[in-house]
Parts: sequence; C-alpha cells; structure tokens
Amino acid sequence: MITLTDAAASKVKQLLDEEGGSFALRVAVKPGGCSGFSYDMFFDSDVSPDDQTLEFGGVRVVVDAESSKLLVGASLDYMDGLQEAGFKITNPNATRSCGCGKSFS
Repeated sequence: MITLTDAAASKVKQLLDEEGGSFALRVAVKPGGCSGFSYDMFFDSDVSPDDQTLEFGGVRVVVDAESSKLLVGASLDYMDGLQEAGFKITNPNATRSCGCGKSFS
C-alpha cells in the first residue's frame, strides 16, 4: 500500500486540522486519464471494512482493495518550491505516465 513522506503527512495533517471533523485521507486509483488510470485523493469519513488503513504522522490513510493492488510500493510526497508545489505520487508499478503526472498505466 502507499506510504506518506513526513512532508506529505505534515501537509495533510494541516489540511485536516483546517477541515475539522474526523476524516481520513482516501487515496484511490480510477480508470481514466490519458494513460489508463488516474489517482484520486480526498478526505473521507466513510471507511469500509474492506479498506486498508494505515497511519502516518497522525494522518489516517485509507485505500480500497482494488486500488491497493496498484499502489503497492507507491509513496505520496508534498513539495513546496519555486519549480514544483503540491502532492506527487511516485508509483513503481506505473510503466508509463502522462506529462501532467496525474495518470499512469
């Protein structure tokens, strides 16, 4: 299943604190995008018994069973620099990705 870097966990925790409530970060893989699959991330309060759940730096991360197969060994990082800013998933299972970095196959 996917892991979060310290920078990603810290940023997600900050966003969750601003959001309020009891949410988890859901990371999913959906069919679509220019390369076949695309990543989806959102805050979710609905956790299914089939979901895989892990915690990183006080952030609960949930992934559905189908997505977890495509995210084995993947990591989520957060960058805040002049050249790049935002979340980035590095996935060793992706054989090809598009220029925007939001979809893969």
